[in-house]
Amino acid sequence: MKTKISLLLYLKKPKNYLKGPVPIYLRITVESKRAEFTTGRECEPSRWNAVAG
Repeated sequence: MKTKISLLLYLKKPKNYLKGPVPIYLRITVESKRAEFTTGRECEPSRWNAVAG
């Protein structure tokens, strides 16, 4: 039986975000169950490529 696993890296801006680096989060999905974690890294939104992750 095959198990479907997905990984997604994305930026998560705080509600009070004005400028500067934002945290990078990792979402792991296994058979439609999700878990989200911070990677402990940050990135400027202008340098982030959403397609590449």
